[in-house]
Amino acid sequence: MNQTCILTKEMEQKIIETPHEFADICPIEDKDVNQKLNQLIEDPGFRFFIEFIMPGVDYEKYCEGLSTITSKYDFQAKYSCSYLQLVEKSTTSGITSNGVKELNPATSYTFITNHRDIVLDASFLNLELWRNGFPTSEVAIGNNLLAFNWIETLVKLNKSFIVKRDTTTKGRLAAAIQLSHYIHFAINQKHESIWIAQRQGRAKDSNDLTQDSLVKMLTIGGECANPIESLKKLNIAPVSLSYEFDPNDYLKATEFLMKKKNPDFKKSQNDDVISMLTGIRGFKGRIHFEFTPCINDQLDQIPAELEKQEKIHRVCHIIDKAIHANYHLYPCNYIAYDRMNGTNTYADMYTESDIAYFNKYLNRRIEKVKVHTNDEEKAFMRERILEMYANPLINKNKALGLM
Repeated sequence: MNQTCILTKEMEQKIIETPHEFADICPIEDKDVNQKLNQLIEDPGFRFFIEFIMPGVDYEKYCEGLSTITSKYDFQAKYSCSYLQLVEKSTTSGITSNGVKELNPATSYTFITNHRDIVLDASFLNLELWRNGFPTSEVAIGNNLLAFNWIETLVKLNKSFIVKRDTTTKGRLAAAIQLSHYIHFAINQKHESIWIAQRQGRAKDSNDLTQDSLVKMLTIGGECANPIESLKKLNIAPVSLSYEFDPNDYLKATEFLMKKKNPDFKKSQNDDVISMLTGIRGFKGRIHFEFTPCINDQLDQIPAELEKQEKIHRVCHIIDKAIHANYHLYPCNYIAYDRMNGTNTYADMYTESDIAYFNKYLNRRIEKVKVHTNDEEKAFMRERILEMYANPLINKNKALGLM
């Protein structure tokens, strides 16, 4: 690999103690890192995870190094970054990015992206920041994914903060207030950038749309009567991420089928763990991140006299357009669109070889489905997978005024 991690300790932010009100959701403080790591390496679940994602690893030797780590910076520098580069080498055809160098190193950003993979969206984004000399971001992760205590410890060691999802109706508002205030604290006092997905959970059909509820939540912590002024304090910078292939596409198609058969179907926590592991180890092809400018100038163009809900809607549209217009498309996206619509509209964007590869790919994905299916159900899942790959093209065309 030609690029190396060039972030130095001199780029670390001044340590600011996190208020107690955020203790249950914030990343682990550096003073507690070594203790938490030594507890982590004794957990059988963590050992299983490490041996699963790193076949052949000498676990005892691996943990000798872990036990000496004393900061989140060192943990990412010596373990997270190195492992992500191994994942890139073994499961992708390369990661590229554009626009990173246009970011201001003195500014902390709220990176909002579309959401494909539970673990790797933010991880690979941070890898690209790292390679370009920027500090990594803190990462929002839903507590529905923290099936075991060791997972929560691990993600908090890796600069994640927790989004509470399993709350009562009454608790949901309190959780949103706490989360929003923490994000504003991280950006404006700790001077840490943060990553958060544009919606709760992944867009199973790749129709990426920013949720109003996310933007509303972000306005709370700014403590401004004007929601636009609150959002401007967060320096929102949309990032468009594009995977050539989604290792979880057949699992998402299976979920669509299960919900069709039973509208009340819900995934288990174990299903989420399987999705995380599948996303890490599965083949992803090419991956591209397109960093777009901070939207503060566009926020200033939203009329002040609009109702709050309309302002929120326009903010979502700004974010969506930035993400959609900057998708990096691959042959499979064009093939999927033509296949769904029975056209040859984009025949000049792929070759016969691309078609043959994608056909084999689709067949292999359907074969991986573990639930018993008949021909009609297989056809249904095939259509859902085609939809996943066609929607980025459709949305990009709409954002560029081509459809």
